[in-house]
Amino acid sequence: MKKYLVCSLLMIFNICFGAIASAQSIDEQLLNKKQQSIIMISAFTAQGDLENLKVALNKGLDSGLTINQIKEVLVQMYAYAGFPRSLNGLNTFMEVLQERKEQGIKDVEGAQASPVNPDRDRLAIGTSNQTQLVGSKVTGKVYEFAPIIDTFLKEHLFGDIFERDILTYQERELATVAALAGIGNVNNQLKSHMKVSMNNEVTAKQLQALVDILHDNVGTKIGENAQMVLNQVLAK
Repeated sequence: MKKYLVCSLLMIFNICFGAIASAQSIDEQLLNKKQQSIIMISAFTAQGDLENLKVALNKGLDSGLTINQIKEVLVQMYAYAGFPRSLNGLNTFMEVLQERKEQGIKDVEGAQASPVNPDRDRLAIGTSNQTQLVGSKVTGKVYEFAPIIDTFLKEHLFGDIFERDILTYQERELATVAALAGIGNVNNQLKSHMKVSMNNEVTAKQLQALVDILHDNVGTKIGENAQMVLNQVLAK
């Protein structure tokens, strides 16, 4: 009887362990460790959760993200979460790098962004980048109401920032979706960027994996809201 119970327990353990390993394998196929780290770093930076951000930054470096790639994610966050959250994120990253250096860890600096012509037409470049990302020309009453915000979006966000080649469009959109989900109360923008993500080779399954990461690691309410928005996007 005892032998039977032991065998049964071992079988259950192996089945459960196998299921967990399989799920982890599937998650890594959907979003690699670098992408998962970008999501976590972005969400915690947007929330101002510096304690969890510190953990995410360490994991990001351990996953193979370079120092400059993480800097780029943190800099991009100011466009969505504001300068204070972005600067706090960068300060936290400086602390992490110093602690790792003292531990004898040598992190990879990585490539710098390619230089650009300061006399370039930033508005034209930004308009082109935005159109490519969205899949069509962007218009709206809010841009007619306050035309300067349209100029700022095109020249700076989609020009200056998205022109930088340290991160891919796919990586930038994963960061943006995670940040918007983390901020909360910006569902229209979250929905828009989920659509933009899918227009830039982020699959529905990858977005679902992103939502699952947020739910399990950032907060249940954050994950539930992101799931609701994703369901609306996929329904259309």
